[in-house]
Amino acid sequence: MVTFDREEAPGGPTIRGFSGTAFRVQDRIVPGGLWLTPDNALDWSPPAIADLRASHVESLINTSPPPEFLLLGTGPTIVRPSPAFVAEIESRGYGVEVMDSRTAARAWNVLRGEDRWIVAALMPL
Repeated sequence: MVTFDREEAPGGPTIRGFSGTAFRVQDRIVPGGLWLTPDNALDWSPPAIADLRASHVESLINTSPPPEFLLLGTGPTIVRPSPAFVAEIESRGYGVEVMDSRTAARAWNVLRGEDRWIVAALMPL
């Protein structure tokens, strides 16, 4: 098991590490996909990356206040979502940062530690 230890955790959900192919959020193991907002962590059953549409993350990006951008973790490796997905998210005024889900989990903790108001959709590891 890989763990991340900090002296001071940021507000909201923190990814504490990985357990095999699962995320460890606070003291809960999440074996599938994960949605993160500054206030909440929810299990997510995403489609295949090729089938990902803005409607799949609609309620995630419609948080209040609006997020700075969507951090998209694409699973065990980085896979670019379709240009149509990125264009639709960007047309709504949000950026999309794409990385593999482990890297995105680490980035989540760093960015939230800086009090950045972001959301994340992490596909299963």
